[in-house]
Amino acid sequence: MPTAMPELRQNPATKEWVIIATERSRRPEELGSGPAQFAPNEHDHCPFCPGKEKATPPELLAYRAYGTEANSPGWWIRIIPNAFPALVPQGIPERFKVEDFFTYMEGLGDHEVIIESPEHQQTIALMEQKQVEEIFLAYRERYLALARDPRFEMVILFKNHGASAGTSLRHPHSQIIATPITPLHIRNRIESAMHYFDDSGTCVYCDMIAKEQKVGARIVSESNNFIVFEPFASRSPFETWVVPKKHASSFETITPENAKELAFVMRGVLRKIYCSLSNPDYNLVLRSAPVHEKNVEYYHWHIMILPRVSAVAGFELGSGIYINTVIPEEAAKFLRENTD
Repeated sequence: MPTAMPELRQNPATKEWVIIATERSRRPEELGSGPAQFAPNEHDHCPFCPGKEKATPPELLAYRAYGTEANSPGWWIRIIPNAFPALVPQGIPERFKVEDFFTYMEGLGDHEVIIESPEHQQTIALMEQKQVEEIFLAYRERYLALARDPRFEMVILFKNHGASAGTSLRHPHSQIIATPITPLHIRNRIESAMHYFDDSGTCVYCDMIAKEQKVGARIVSESNNFIVFEPFASRSPFETWVVPKKHASSFETITPENAKELAFVMRGVLRKIYCSLSNPDYNLVLRSAPVHEKNVEYYHWHIMILPRVSAVAGFELGSGIYINTVIPEEAAKFLRENTD
């Protein structure tokens, strides 16, 4: 079995996949030391800041001023391969057996970093609208590029904001990972939506949107094409969903104009969270259908924002049942009434 390259290993009892990525242990933060601690002069050593381009892998894409050279200052969005990737582009999407029982795959995939601004301590909530639009156009561009690779099944875009959310660098950035498998928890969501469609003939997410619009109590904001709400069964305080109103199973189908509208909506809700909850750490995840199932009637792409304002403890881990101490209706009202 390979050792230096990442591996995907499957638990035979649960069918869940894990990534064994020993190279990631070389990251600046140390295992067991708790959340990353940001030093006052951290920007002096930040590889994502302008002028430090040679400290990162060569850029894959950059939105930069005309006449400036690649891997030099002059950019306002920069996309690079992750220096400590969970998965790598080399390999084949085949499954192997080891010890005549366990299933594994080579750690095939892709892992990129979207550096969202040249400004080290900037955040989407406080950026100019044009800059946020550029971020979401970059998301779209890289998502489409990775989705075209026939070796990949999933493209997963996410953002960790703050130490307790898992980031090791304060500089505003997000990540995108392509995988050769569909993770079990995503497959379970898709199959649940499929069962709902088989029973009702409608998309559960479309029905959810219609119900939220009728009730209104959990809606945070709306635009022409997107709705923001606190889910009825939110797992933790201020869990927030951003969902396209028109049915679409994959982020791959978003148009540039709708990407700009999504940027406006996302900036608005992140600003509400920033102001209402005093800039909490959060995780942001794009949930989209597998790339080979991009036009299905039963699934609906959406973005989940999960502020890290409460801890997951033993009961949640042992039971799979989350305890939420804030009623979603009250959370929505609190965010809705925050006008910045």
